[in-house]
Amino acid sequence: MSAYGGETFVVLPPCTESNRKQIIFGRNGTGSTEQVSEVVYLPTADGADPITLPGGCEIEGGASLAVILNKPAGSWGAESGSNEKAVTVGLSYSEGAGVDGKVSPVDLVRLGLERGDSATDVIDKVVALVEKHAPEDHNALKAAFVICDPTAVWLLNVAGQFWAAKQVQESSVALSATGFTIGAGFDRSSEDLASKAQAAGAWDGAGEFSFSEAFGGSAASTTVRSWPANEPGAEGAFGLKQMFECLRADGSTGASHVSVLSGEGELACHWFTATPQVGESVFKPFIFTTGAKISPLTRVPDGEEQTLLHRLHSNRKWEAVGSLLSSLEATCMDEVNRFLCEHSGEASQELDELMKDCVEAEVKFYR
Repeated sequence: MSAYGGETFVVLPPCTESNRKQIIFGRNGTGSTEQVSEVVYLPTADGADPITLPGGCEIEGGASLAVILNKPAGSWGAESGSNEKAVTVGLSYSEGAGVDGKVSPVDLVRLGLERGDSATDVIDKVVALVEKHAPEDHNALKAAFVICDPTAVWLLNVAGQFWAAKQVQESSVALSATGFTIGAGFDRSSEDLASKAQAAGAWDGAGEFSFSEAFGGSAASTTVRSWPANEPGAEGAFGLKQMFECLRADGSTGASHVSVLSGEGELACHWFTATPQVGESVFKPFIFTTGAKISPLTRVPDGEEQTLLHRLHSNRKWEAVGSLLSSLEATCMDEVNRFLCEHSGEASQELDELMKDCVEAEVKFYR
């Protein structure tokens, strides 16, 4: 199993922009610049038939919500993504050898998004899969997820079939990709977690039980990290622009994802680079609509190893096009924010090809 963690940042009210109640999620992948990421859109599906995952795990079928996924090329699962119900899930940490016939962390990201219509519902769906389809060995699958909707942010940690979940009460959280994010305090957990962890040899029974110490060997209760820029503080001061700047200051090399999850009656907007090195990449917006389409340039064609966008981006001359692309992104951000402030309710048809248009505009600068 490859490790697909990401440096993850989330800002909640009252630190988010004061004119709209928002939760803003940001994540940088930690893969190399050669690692190809795809961004794919999958519409709703009936999903009556059972599913066989790439590792051989067979799970029950189920109806699927529309999702947009930020995923490693060639992978069925995803590192992060969002669904039509304004739920966003990101993998902040993963480790383990994996087991054939069992679910993987990236499988759980996709399945949670396809089947969960709120943050708590995603937790319900994911932990049910973990308890039935994860390996019994708690060292074979280790993962930490950040799960957001417009009203709440949750952390979910999984070690084999053991799990714990905690709702974030702070106004912001910054997490490194190096380990579990839950220590001694949590709101939900697998049944008899402490006693079963002790029986499995993960905990010696001394002192207060800590998920991260039992299963990760970490003395720290969580992998909280410093903010690389724009640490939230002032009420109503943190917006989309500040999250872009934060991710760029972080300096991670993998593809990046930002979601702005607004309250009832407002549209959520999701932004993806679909290319590595966020400092020299462009965020492209996506909003769920009934006729949503995204560019095929963010998906690896059959028989190829790269997306066309990744290949062109790899050959870029940033000093020649960087300022123009930055201006393109800024203009797009202003126009999308203006549209969202002026419109509410159902997304209109004019947003159907929003991401497609932005990807194709970016590509013109690389040719």
